[in-house]
Amino acid sequence: MKVKIQTEVGASVPDIKIGFTEDLFLSLNPPFPPVKLMQFDGCRAGDKVALELNFILFKQLWVSHIIEDYESDNHWWFIDVGIKLPFFLKSWKHIHDVKQAGQRAVISDQITFSTGWILGDAIMYPFLLLQFLYRKPIYQKVFSR
Repeated sequence: MKVKIQTEVGASVPDIKIGFTEDLFLSLNPPFPPVKLMQFDGCRAGDKVALELNFILFKQLWVSHIIEDYESDNHWWFIDVGIKLPFFLKSWKHIHDVKQAGQRAVISDQITFSTGWILGDAIMYPFLLLQFLYRKPIYQKVFSR
């Protein structure tokens, strides 16, 4: 199943790339489940991000690898794929895509995921949609001129 969220911000692609830091990553996580960042190498191919999700009664490890990245003056993207995922996810691919649009830029989060069964995907979809909608005002605040 796919989730796609686009956010227009008042910054340039190079400024956004510089701003994709560990601090931004942590601020993009909604309050639940609480996230403990175990490793954040960055946003380039070969980098790794590892999280511990705390669901109160149990914890789950999430490890993603950045498998591709691209950069030009007007376009920047990178792709992370889940290597170790919480038990309720079987696959995860997240394309972070930033394109210049005049004086502004558009940040696009494109997620493809699977729980392993269609009903599970349908149940998970609204939770992921809300999680990524949560990012919109944060992106707009952080990347406003």
